Amino acid sequence: MRFLKNKKLWPAPLIVLVPIAFVALRPKPQPTLSTLPPVIVWAWERPEKLDFIDTNQIGVAFLAKTITFDGDMIYIRPRLQPLELARGTKLVGVVRFETHHKGTPRVEEKTFQDIVDAIADVSRLPNVSAVQIDFDAFVSERKFYRALLIAVRQKMSSSTALSITALASWCAGDRWLSDLPIDEAVPMLFRMGVDQKRFQTATRFEPPICANSAGVSTDEPIPRPNVERLYIFSPNPWSRDSLDRALETYKK
Repeated sequence: MRFLKNKKLWPAPLIVLVPIAFVALRPKPQPTLSTLPPVIVWAWERPEKLDFIDTNQIGVAFLAKTITFDGDMIYIRPRLQPLELARGTKLVGVVRFETHHKGTPRVEEKTFQDIVDAIADVSRLPNVSAVQIDFDAFVSERKFYRALLIAVRQKMSSSTALSITALASWCAGDRWLSDLPIDEAVPMLFRMGVDQKRFQTATRFEPPICANSAGVSTDEPIPRPNVERLYIFSPNPWSRDSLDRALETYKK
């Protein structure tokens, strides 16, 4: 874990991804997105064994790092739990942001660049086709988030796609996504709180950046969204049975 404060930097422990082993201004849409399988399962911070998947049909979006803002401290934590994958699995590296306040994070320039570098480093992990940022930014945090996305896009290779998860409301009339330098926004159709009734039957969103993918959960089944890529979350570790049930629930 790295602790960032007043320009001080402590190096984080390394995590190595090995096939079939324990792992850890908008551009044109990246061709890597079209090469991803039609179903992608999220592998969160827990031991996961996904060496049984059909890699032609299923990819894995694994939590690679968590960045936490807590007062004037910033913590950058790499994945600490094992992830076992089949050879050839196409990967999306996820970086999760957690904040404990409402308001634009106060980040010095050096610390901001450290955060950008930490995210860009995920794109260089083996078999990673895209980097996905998971940040439920408040309106007051959008200025910071926009600047971060611009900096990350400039830092990453142009061959790596940049994805973000999106509150469903961001994809329904909220235009702040329209000029972000991202290749996809994934509307999250679960854990929606007060927006649940409004969006739980949505099968497709009109903004092009939100139209090709969606996120669902195994414990909140809804009609399958009409999208090219479906991200599926499970609150419990994946197994053959739970994956089969999820694929049955959300089959086309």
